[in-house]
This record gives sequence, C-alpha cells and structure tokens, in this order.
Amino acid sequence: IRLLGTALAVIFSIGAVVGAMITMFAAVAARTAEIGTLRALGFRRGAVLLAFLGESLLLAALGGVLGLAGASAMQAVDISTTNFQTFAELAFRFVLTPSIALQSMAFALAMGVVGGFVPAWRAARLEIAECLRAA
Repeated sequence: IRLLGTALAVIFSIGAVVGAMITMFAAVAARTAEIGTLRALGFRRGAVLLAFLGESLLLAALGGVLGLAGASAMQAVDISTTNFQTFAELAFRFVLTPSIALQSMAFALAMGVVGGFVPAWRAARLEIAECLRAA
C-alpha cells in the first residue's frame, strides 16, 4: 500500500506542479502592465520574483489545507476487503497524525515553489519597455 501510495503521490504531484505553472503563467500574462509599472517605479527584479513566488506559496498552502481537510474526513471511513476463498476480512483505516500533516504541508509548499519558480522568474526577467507597451 505504501508503494502504491507513493507512486500515486508522485504522479499527482507532477500534475499539480504543471497546474501551478499554468496558473502562474496566466497570472504573469494578465499582469504584464502591472509588472512594468512596478519595475518603472523602482522595484527590483528580485522583488517581483518574490511577489510571484509568495503568491504561488499562498495558493499551495491553500491547496494543502484543503487536502488536509479532506484527509481528516477520511479518518471516519473504514476500508475493508474480503477474500471469498477463505472468507477472511482485511480492514484498515487512515489515521492523520501531526507528523503526516506537517509532511503534507511541506510537500504542498515544495510543489508550490517548484511550480511557481519558472513563471516568477519569467515575470522578473520582463523588460520594462515591453511590459508597458503591452498595456
């Protein structure tokens, strides 16, 4: 079960990172004029990078909290299977510990950083003139 869970987590995390990248690229594209205005006012590239990384981390934290809420609801569910040849039943349930919750939030935030870094870097590398021309 642990191997299956790890494989599913890796597959879904790749999808989550791609989804975060698409969301953040859309945010950068929609706010090109604002990025140019900030840069023209004297904000450095690093400040723009940190602003978009912060937004990505905020979205990842929100997703992590929603995931933990769903996982905590799963504690009320008992999962069982029956072997019809021997009529033996195997039952188990999910227990959400504080350690698992912390690891899950750390993993969600790491995915937010990975998924948000490339769009944030692109936003920071935009030239002021190009941004203001797009406005």
